[in-house]
Amino acid sequence: MALTTPVLHTARLRLRPFTAGDVDALFALHSNTRVMRYWDSAPWTDRARGELFVARSGRMAEEGAGARVAIERSADGAFVGWCFLGEWNADFRSASMGYCLEEAAWGHGYATEAAHALLRWGFDTLDLNRVQAEADTRNAASARVLEKIGFVREGTLREECVVNGEVSDTWVYGLLRREWRPAAVPVPVR
Repeated sequence: MALTTPVLHTARLRLRPFTAGDVDALFALHSNTRVMRYWDSAPWTDRARGELFVARSGRMAEEGAGARVAIERSADGAFVGWCFLGEWNADFRSASMGYCLEEAAWGHGYATEAAHALLRWGFDTLDLNRVQAEADTRNAASARVLEKIGFVREGTLREECVVNGEVSDTWVYGLLRREWRPAAVPVPVR
Protein backbone atom coordinates (compact mmCIF):
# COMPACT_ATOMS: atom_id res chain seq x y z
CA MET A 1 0.00 0.00 0.00
CA ALA A 2 1.50 3.32 -1.03
CA LEU A 3 1.67 6.15 1.49
CA THR A 4 1.33 9.83 0.77
CA THR A 5 4.42 11.54 2.12
CA PRO A 6 3.04 14.17 4.46
CA VAL A 7 3.56 17.90 4.43
CA LEU A 8 3.51 18.93 8.09
CA HIS A 9 3.81 22.34 9.72
CA THR A 10 4.97 23.26 13.20
CA ALA A 11 5.49 26.65 14.80
CA ARG A 12 8.86 27.06 13.07
CA LEU A 13 9.25 24.22 10.60
CA ARG A 14 7.83 22.68 7.45
CA LEU A 15 8.29 18.95 6.85
CA ARG A 16 7.84 18.03 3.19
CA PRO A 17 8.70 15.39 0.59
CA PHE A 18 12.20 15.53 -0.88
CA THR A 19 12.81 17.05 -4.31
CA ALA A 20 15.77 16.94 -6.68
CA GLY A 21 16.61 20.43 -5.40
CA ASP A 22 17.58 18.91 -2.02
CA VAL A 23 20.52 16.88 -3.35
CA ASP A 24 23.24 19.46 -2.63
CA ALA A 25 21.93 20.14 0.88
CA LEU A 26 21.76 16.40 1.57
CA PHE A 27 25.31 15.95 0.34
CA ALA A 28 26.55 18.82 2.52
CA LEU A 29 24.74 17.29 5.52
CA HIS A 30 25.94 13.72 5.04
CA SER A 31 29.51 14.64 4.09
CA ASN A 32 30.02 16.55 7.37
CA THR A 33 32.15 14.35 9.65
CA ARG A 34 30.76 15.97 12.83
CA VAL A 35 27.15 15.32 11.74
CA MET A 36 27.97 11.72 10.83
CA ARG A 37 30.07 11.09 13.97
CA TYR A 38 27.46 8.85 15.60
CA TRP A 39 25.82 7.58 12.43
CA ASP A 40 25.92 3.95 11.32
CA SER A 41 27.75 4.79 8.09
CA ALA A 42 30.75 6.83 7.03
CA PRO A 43 30.37 10.39 5.69
CA TRP A 44 29.45 10.62 2.02
CA THR A 45 32.17 11.38 -0.50
CA ASP A 46 30.04 11.31 -3.66
CA ARG A 47 27.22 13.75 -4.50
CA ALA A 48 25.37 10.91 -6.29
CA ARG A 49 24.54 9.50 -2.85
CA GLY A 50 22.16 12.47 -2.43
CA GLU A 51 20.37 11.59 -5.65
CA LEU A 52 19.97 7.98 -4.49
CA PHE A 53 18.68 9.20 -1.12
CA VAL A 54 15.98 11.33 -2.77
CA ALA A 55 14.97 8.44 -5.06
CA ARG A 56 14.85 5.97 -2.15
CA SER A 57 12.75 8.40 -0.13
CA GLY A 58 10.14 8.39 -2.89
CA ARG A 59 10.24 4.59 -3.18
CA MET A 60 9.81 4.25 0.59
CA ALA A 61 6.41 5.96 0.33
CA GLU A 62 5.45 4.16 -2.90
CA GLU A 63 6.16 0.79 -1.28
CA GLY A 64 4.25 1.74 1.88
CA ALA A 65 7.31 1.32 4.08
CA GLY A 66 7.16 4.79 5.61
CA ALA A 67 7.92 8.45 5.01
CA ARG A 68 11.20 10.34 4.93
CA VAL A 69 10.80 14.12 4.84
CA ALA A 70 12.98 17.19 4.50
CA ILE A 71 12.92 19.67 7.38
CA GLU A 72 13.06 23.35 6.50
CA ARG A 73 12.62 26.51 8.53
CA SER A 74 9.30 28.18 7.78
CA ALA A 75 10.76 31.67 8.14
CA ASP A 76 13.29 31.39 5.31
CA GLY A 77 12.83 27.96 3.70
CA ALA A 78 16.36 26.90 4.72
CA PHE A 79 17.00 23.13 4.73
CA VAL A 80 18.00 22.03 8.24
CA GLY A 81 17.84 18.23 7.93
CA TRP A 82 15.43 15.35 7.61
CA CYS A 83 13.46 12.83 9.65
CA PHE A 84 11.64 9.61 8.93
CA LEU A 85 9.12 7.07 10.09
CA GLY A 86 10.16 3.86 8.36
CA GLU A 87 9.89 0.11 8.52
CA TRP A 88 6.14 0.58 8.93
CA ASN A 89 4.41 -2.69 9.74
CA ALA A 90 0.63 -2.33 9.44
CA ASP A 91 0.00 -5.72 11.09
CA PHE A 92 2.06 -4.90 14.17
CA ARG A 93 1.16 -1.17 13.97
CA SER A 94 4.83 -0.34 14.46
CA ALA A 95 7.51 1.79 12.84
CA SER A 96 11.04 3.10 13.40
CA MET A 97 11.92 6.77 13.68
CA GLY A 98 15.11 8.72 13.06
CA TYR A 99 16.42 12.17 12.17
CA CYS A 100 19.55 13.93 10.97
CA LEU A 101 20.11 17.67 11.29
CA GLU A 102 22.88 19.90 10.03
CA GLU A 103 25.34 21.15 12.61
CA ALA A 104 24.11 24.77 12.51
CA ALA A 105 20.63 23.51 13.49
CA TRP A 106 21.79 21.72 16.64
CA GLY A 107 20.59 23.09 19.97
CA HIS A 108 17.57 24.97 18.60
CA GLY A 109 14.91 22.35 19.36
CA TYR A 110 14.33 21.56 15.67
CA ALA A 111 14.83 17.78 16.06
CA THR A 112 12.32 17.68 18.92
CA GLU A 113 9.79 19.79 17.03
CA ALA A 114 10.11 17.82 13.77
CA ALA A 115 10.07 14.40 15.44
CA HIS A 116 6.99 15.36 17.45
CA ALA A 117 5.14 16.41 14.28
CA LEU A 118 6.07 13.20 12.48
CA LEU A 119 5.02 11.10 15.48
CA ARG A 120 1.66 12.86 15.57
CA TRP A 121 1.20 11.93 11.89
CA GLY A 122 2.25 8.36 12.60
CA PHE A 123 -0.07 7.83 15.54
CA ASP A 124 -3.01 9.65 13.90
CA THR A 125 -2.67 8.58 10.25
CA LEU A 126 -0.85 5.23 10.41
CA ASP A 127 -2.60 4.21 13.65
CA LEU A 128 0.74 3.19 15.17
CA ASN A 129 0.90 1.45 18.50
CA ARG A 130 4.71 1.47 18.86
CA VAL A 131 7.57 3.51 17.48
CA GLN A 132 11.18 2.48 17.99
CA ALA A 133 14.28 4.65 17.72
CA GLU A 134 17.98 4.06 18.24
CA ALA A 135 20.85 6.29 19.31
CA ASP A 136 24.57 5.72 19.65
CA THR A 137 25.33 5.60 23.38
CA ARG A 138 27.86 8.43 22.96
CA ASN A 139 25.22 10.74 21.43
CA ALA A 140 23.73 12.32 24.55
CA ALA A 141 21.98 15.08 22.54
CA SER A 142 19.99 12.58 20.48
CA ALA A 143 19.08 10.62 23.61
CA ARG A 144 17.77 13.85 25.19
CA VAL A 145 15.59 14.53 22.14
CA LEU A 146 14.06 11.07 22.30
CA GLU A 147 13.43 11.26 26.03
CA LYS A 148 11.96 14.78 25.73
CA ILE A 149 9.26 13.51 23.36
CA GLY A 150 8.41 10.54 25.54
CA PHE A 151 10.60 7.66 24.39
CA VAL A 152 11.74 5.19 27.04
CA ARG A 153 15.20 3.61 26.88
CA GLU A 154 14.56 -0.12 26.66
CA GLY A 155 18.02 -1.58 26.31
CA THR A 156 21.48 -1.52 24.82
CA LEU A 157 22.72 -3.34 21.74
CA ARG A 158 26.34 -3.98 22.61
CA GLU A 159 28.95 -3.36 19.91
CA GLU A 160 26.18 -3.13 17.32
CA CYS A 161 28.02 -0.89 14.83
CA VAL A 162 31.52 -0.77 13.43
CA VAL A 163 32.06 2.36 11.33
CA ASN A 164 35.54 3.25 10.09
CA GLY A 165 36.95 0.64 12.47
CA GLU A 166 35.27 2.21 15.51
CA VAL A 167 32.99 -0.07 17.53
CA SER A 168 29.95 1.47 19.23
CA ASP A 169 26.97 0.47 21.32
CA THR A 170 23.39 1.51 20.55
CA TRP A 171 20.54 2.42 22.87
CA VAL A 172 17.11 1.19 21.84
CA TYR A 173 14.13 3.41 22.66
CA GLY A 174 10.41 2.74 22.41
CA LEU A 175 7.31 4.92 22.50
CA LEU A 176 3.90 3.32 22.93
CA ARG A 177 0.64 4.86 21.83
CA ARG A 178 -0.68 4.82 25.41
CA GLU A 179 2.38 6.81 26.54
CA TRP A 180 2.21 9.34 23.69
CA ARG A 181 1.50 12.91 24.72
CA PRO A 182 0.33 14.76 21.59
CA ALA A 183 0.24 18.16 23.29
CA ALA A 184 2.14 20.84 21.44
CA VAL A 185 5.88 20.89 21.92
CA PRO A 186 6.99 24.20 23.42
CA VAL A 187 9.20 26.27 21.15
CA PRO A 188 12.43 27.26 22.89
CA VAL A 189 12.99 30.98 23.29
CA ARG A 190 16.43 32.13 22.12
